[in-house]
Amino acid sequence: MTFTIAAMPAYNEANTIGEVIHGCQKYVDKVVVVDDGSVDDTIKIAESLGAYVVRHPQNEGYGASLRDCFKTALKLDADMMVIIDSDGQHDPDEITHVLEPLDRGINVAIGSRFINGNGDDVPAYRKVGMKVLDVATNFVGGINVSDTQCGFRAYDKEAIKNIDIKGDDMSAGSEILLEVGNNKLSYEEVEVHCRYDIDDTSTQNPVRHGTMALVQILKDMEFRRPLYYFTAPGLLMGLVGVFLGLSFLQDFYHGDSLSFGPTLLMILLTLVGTFMAFTGIILHAMSKLIRETKRL
Repeated sequence: MTFTIAAMPAYNEANTIGEVIHGCQKYVDKVVVVDDGSVDDTIKIAESLGAYVVRHPQNEGYGASLRDCFKTALKLDADMMVIIDSDGQHDPDEITHVLEPLDRGINVAIGSRFINGNGDDVPAYRKVGMKVLDVATNFVGGINVSDTQCGFRAYDKEAIKNIDIKGDDMSAGSEILLEVGNNKLSYEEVEVHCRYDIDDTSTQNPVRHGTMALVQILKDMEFRRPLYYFTAPGLLMGLVGVFLGLSFLQDFYHGDSLSFGPTLLMILLTLVGTFMAFTGIILHAMSKLIRETKRL
């Protein structure tokens, strides 16, 4: 028998969490609430409704809450986990739809607000930031997802076991997708809907959230895609250095003297470019080794 849980990060969601828990209980075997240091009645309401509550003594961030969702799923030996926002933006009645790909053997089902011609209800200022993060996440992760920032997703046992979230902030949604790519987990997007008529649905300014997430994704690129981050620009710099060197040698052959500044620039470009290229190759080999070791 398949044991399915619904897990939700929560921070001061007393106004909405009761309705969300009730909605989830119709479709899953257990509801897990990871309370991230709430100071209202979030915990009291969740416990009164029979939810399994994990408490953070203080606010640690969205990523830390997601990490505990996965840890709790492992602890409870869940076969499937659907993660849903506790602020009422997602419709619990769509849980069966989100879980459906897992019944067909897919590892991760990713909710998308933009497939099948949807997305007109998403505020324009959010769309711009989302698309920037979509491009960055897809490039770094080597995946193709239309909505990398939607929190409504489902994971099977293999995904629960292999996804390892390091960050504590709002970039965790993208980090999970990078983990999906790294671990070669199968994924499928499913259509979901999101409400934007609810007040105070985010505890973080969307511009700040988007900027922090983008910076973290680019940092991840340093290790996840080192051939692009180091080797490609290193080769370009090295080639420029070699081209300058050949040009200077040609001038010197025809009797011109070598200038100190351009010659030094040529040497630096060649040396730094070569160093960066080999650094990328070494990091790529290390990253591949770590991923292979993790699978064993």
